Amino acid sequence: MTEQDALTLAQKWLDDWNRHDLDAILSHYAEDIEFTSPFIVQLMNDSRGKIKGKSALREYFAKGLAAYPELRFELKQILVGVDSIVIYYRSVKNLLAAEWMLINEEGLVVSVRAHYSLRL
Repeated sequence: MTEQDALTLAQKWLDDWNRHDLDAILSHYAEDIEFTSPFIVQLMNDSRGKIKGKSALREYFAKGLAAYPELRFELKQILVGVDSIVIYYRSVKNLLAAEWMLINEEGLVVSVRAHYSLRL
């Protein structure tokens, strides 16, 4: 993944979230996506915090957009790997977030690990 590929993906991903465009958001993810987040525990009442598959991800993201109608992300930094990126941004509830995303050869996200700042 080039730096330009990472920047393009991250900016489009952020713009889609800020427009609350669920279909556009989901266009970044592969059908067999594996997604892990502390917010899954809260919004989906799933103590594992894991989702598998794009239809389950759609349900989770729809609940998130409904729960946080004021949702707006602010990009802080992008970290680039060989086949992955980390998007570091300001998230809901003014939390800092870092999402590690594994990208397949088609440029789709196949695995995500979301992390959020502690409230100290």
